[in-house]
Amino acid sequence: MEILLFLSSGLFLGWSLGANDAANVFGTAVGTRMIPFRTAAIVCSIFVVLGATISGAGAAHTLGKLGAVNALAGSFTVALAAALTTFWMTRLKIPVSTSQAIVGAIIGWNIYSSSVTDMKSLTKIMLTWVACPLISAFIAVVLFVGIRKWISMAKPHLLELDAGTRLGLLAVGAFGSYSLGANNIANVMGVFVPDNPFNDISVFGLFTLSGVQQLFFLGAVAIGVGVFTYSERVMKTVGGGLVKVSPVPALVIVLSQSITLFLFASTSLEHFLASHGLPTFPLVPVSSSQAVVGAIMGISLFKGANIRYNVLGEISLGWMATPLAAGVVAFFLLFFVDNVFDQQVSRTVEYRVDGVVLEELEKRGIAVDGLAEMGPGVFTNALKFKSDLEEMESIDGHQAGVILELARLGRWEVQESVIANEVDKHWLTTEQMDALRTLKDQRYDHFWRLESALAEASDEWKLLPDVTVNKLTNKELEKKLNYLGRVFKVKATSDNPDKEAG
Repeated sequence: MEILLFLSSGLFLGWSLGANDAANVFGTAVGTRMIPFRTAAIVCSIFVVLGATISGAGAAHTLGKLGAVNALAGSFTVALAAALTTFWMTRLKIPVSTSQAIVGAIIGWNIYSSSVTDMKSLTKIMLTWVACPLISAFIAVVLFVGIRKWISMAKPHLLELDAGTRLGLLAVGAFGSYSLGANNIANVMGVFVPDNPFNDISVFGLFTLSGVQQLFFLGAVAIGVGVFTYSERVMKTVGGGLVKVSPVPALVIVLSQSITLFLFASTSLEHFLASHGLPTFPLVPVSSSQAVVGAIMGISLFKGANIRYNVLGEISLGWMATPLAAGVVAFFLLFFVDNVFDQQVSRTVEYRVDGVVLEELEKRGIAVDGLAEMGPGVFTNALKFKSDLEEMESIDGHQAGVILELARLGRWEVQESVIANEVDKHWLTTEQMDALRTLKDQRYDHFWRLESALAEASDEWKLLPDVTVNKLTNKELEKKLNYLGRVFKVKATSDNPDKEAG
């Protein structure tokens, strides 16, 4: 019961996303009255659940790097802040970006808990906010030109064109809903992944349903409920409020938006591009609102249609205000939950520059002059620790981040019983399992030491050179390492973990 209480804010956020972002998949179809709202809602809900459960983990990775909310009450509060912001914008009939809301809320948590915001991940996410509508607009123009040329050559009967357009809107809407679930479920449940309350379960011995998949399934169901109960009004704003569109452009808009979401959600596409040495799209949550508005703008500008710039201005203002508002709301809600309800919204993370850290830094070519003078003490304020590091002349911002990661303390114990009963032997290879068994009864107070020990035990635990062609392989290996980090991590009985060295 307590778990459902904490997850309720994520479900509320899912409902808000369904009421707003998910509606954009069928907004133009419903706005042009080519598809009834009820039909659109049913198709959208089914495929959102499938996309979230099957392919939802990809985009959650980058969002997790932005800030790992490490307490369930904190995750509840962050999701609630994003949900309240999204709901308020929806009440104003503005197609708000849920992606921006959750990013702003996570940064609010980072500030409140004195955690470091990963600027590389933040920059990547913010660049997609600019790239998403531009890519969608470009795809829309290309598709529109192609479809219009095909119509002029094939000259279908008006009734055939109408029937084909309706069927096409349903098909691309289903595809777009799947992509939306795969991409945007990270916005709904991503903050709960670091402290996921669900365990992996076996379904009739046929396949394993991971804790993350169970989490994403609940969030996707909430999205579906939001689609049914509150999305119709936003569909009409997107479908007819910004600019009037006819059925064929409506089909192009939905397809363009669907392709754009797929580009930023598909691990299969990333694998294909990486295996051919091509640049890949970042797997990050992008806004379906931005994608659909970009597609509408692209076609409208190409056709020279009359754009309602006052509506566009309201939408743009909502996009700019969303992350700021969500961050402020998150900060004050965290203070309220922490001090009034006495709930732990963040766990203390400790850092120590000890001998093994200094030795590893020397191996990586990072100057350690002055670090030893910081003493063997433990730092609990990540922002202050990083600031002190950056004040040293020999250390730049990137190196400070590396030191911060290496100095992070915890406790990991490779127990034989855990290897036998809890580790997923179907996911890890035989050689990886054999290497893991050689480390039984070993203890580590820095997680990178466990990673290094595994790499020494087997080449299959070694990351490949950081080039495009190895990107997917390294990402899969990092997932396995993070999984072992969760399995073998020993939970502290208090805010101060056992400092016994490994």
